[in-house]
Amino acid sequence: MKLSDVAKALDVELRLTGADVDITAVSSPGAAKGGSLTFAEDAHSLAAAVGSRSAAVIVSAELAAAAPLKSLAFAQAARLLRHPEAESGIHPTAAVHTSVTTGENVSVGPYAVIEAHAQIGPWTRIGAGAVIGAGVKTGAWCRIYPRVVIYPGTELGNNVVLHAGVVLGSDGFGYVRDAATGEYLQFPQQGRLILEDDVEIGANTTIDRGALEETRIERGVKIDNLVHLGHNVRVGRNVVIAAQTGVSGSSSIGAGAVVGGQVGIGDHATVGEQVILGSGSGVLTHKKVRGPGIVFWGRPAKPLRQYLKELAALAKLGRASDEEGE
Repeated sequence: MKLSDVAKALDVELRLTGADVDITAVSSPGAAKGGSLTFAEDAHSLAAAVGSRSAAVIVSAELAAAAPLKSLAFAQAARLLRHPEAESGIHPTAAVHTSVTTGENVSVGPYAVIEAHAQIGPWTRIGAGAVIGAGVKTGAWCRIYPRVVIYPGTELGNNVVLHAGVVLGSDGFGYVRDAATGEYLQFPQQGRLILEDDVEIGANTTIDRGALEETRIERGVKIDNLVHLGHNVRVGRNVVIAAQTGVSGSSSIGAGAVVGGQVGIGDHATVGEQVILGSGSGVLTHKKVRGPGIVFWGRPAKPLRQYLKELAALAKLGRASDEEGE
């Protein structure tokens, strides 16, 4: 793609110092080649980019202030320049039930299984060894990597990406104890799981279906590796959740929230819109944390300023106790 076409697609100003070159990929300055596009977020990285073999650099007029904008443009360029995967059709070893319906240019890898009455949208790619359960529906342009398992009845929107080992729609952890025998009986797990458009799920993440109703992951949500979402959880638009986070059943996370790594959220808890939960923090059962843009930290999670004050007070008490013991 010509550099001028990239600039037009990204709606950025182009200042040519030479010919309108071909751009073939994005890269870091250190790995740049003749057709590479790089970006600079500060004076140091700009010097490195200019001194590299890259063909062009994305940079703002006011370098420091516009760093987020440059990073967004660079990400957009990476998507624009991504090489399309070759069409492979349905591999002869794949087991596809005769009642399955597929759109145009669907690809199914070796030893994948697609069960009865599943509906696979156009341009969707299903990797080797993936299992698509009965009645599953996917939208267009979904990317399902190897060994993903999607339980029956799950629905995916358009442009959904599921990385290797993802499990969607499994039974939630819901049991009722028989006081007479001490045994546990599973509460009915017969709801659905719905992922809306543009959701991306990291490797080995699991999301349970609803118990009686539905678990829903709204449009644009991005979830890291090794995350677990329980039954009846609702995640709002454009939420990001980092690795090793666990969200218990019937909890909700509001649109635009940011959840750090290793966060624990108890059942029936509420995380408000645009809340930021720091890594390792915890929201207790039935608790609510709200306030757009407010950072919460600690276990239990508290506004960051309050949490830091309490830590300072505890440290002061500790020092006083040590002095008394001397």
